[in-house]
Amino acid sequence: MLNEPFAIAIALIAAYFLGSIPTAYIVGRLRKGIDIRQVGSRNMGAMNVFYNVGFLYGLLVLLTDIGKGAAAIALARYLLEVPVSAELIAGAIAVLGHSFPVWLRFRGGKGGAPLIGVLVFLMPWGLAIAFPLFALLTLLTRFPTLSYSIGLFIFPFVAWLIYNNGVYVLYSSLMLLIPFIRYIPRIKEMRTKGGSWKHVVLRRNMKDRL
Repeated sequence: MLNEPFAIAIALIAAYFLGSIPTAYIVGRLRKGIDIRQVGSRNMGAMNVFYNVGFLYGLLVLLTDIGKGAAAIALARYLLEVPVSAELIAGAIAVLGHSFPVWLRFRGGKGGAPLIGVLVFLMPWGLAIAFPLFALLTLLTRFPTLSYSIGLFIFPFVAWLIYNNGVYVLYSSLMLLIPFIRYIPRIKEMRTKGGSWKHVVLRRNMKDRL
C-alpha cells in the first residue's frame, strides 16, 4: 500500500495531466485541421467544437472533459491513503490543468466541463437538479453556455441543503470562480458585439452566436 505523501503526490500529478489533455484542440486538429483556439469564441471547449466542428464532436469533447474532472477525483479516492482534502485539491488541479495545459503553452479552456465532472462526482444528486434546469434555460434562451453556468451555481445550494456539508459549500463556491473569472473577457466581448444585454442573454436560435 502506498504511503500517504506518495499517494497524494501521485493523485495531484495525475489530476493535472488528466485535466490538461486538450480534447477540443485534438478533435479540431484531427477532424478539420483547425486550432480551435483561433476560431469562433477562441475557447478550447466543447461549445466551440459544437459550433465549428460538429454536434457529435462537441458532444464527444464535452463528455471527455467532464470525465477528466470526475476521473481526477476517482483516482484520488482509489488511492486509499489519500485524505478527503487531497481529493478536493485533485479536482481543483484537474480544472486548472484544463485551463492551463502544459502541452499548449498553458492556453486552454475556461474549465467549465471538468468542473461539472468534479462537482457531479462529489454530489451526484446535483445532476438531478442541474440538468433539468440547464435544459429549461436552453429552451428559453437558446444560450447553452449561460444555461449550464447557471446550472453549476446550484451546487453550493445542493451541498448545503441536500448534503449538509459545509466543506462542499465552500469548495464548490470557490471552484465556480475559476471558469467565471476566465469567462469575463468573453462576456465583455459578447456585450460589445450584441449591443445589449438582452441580445447577449436571449438568442434568436442556437446558431445565433456573438
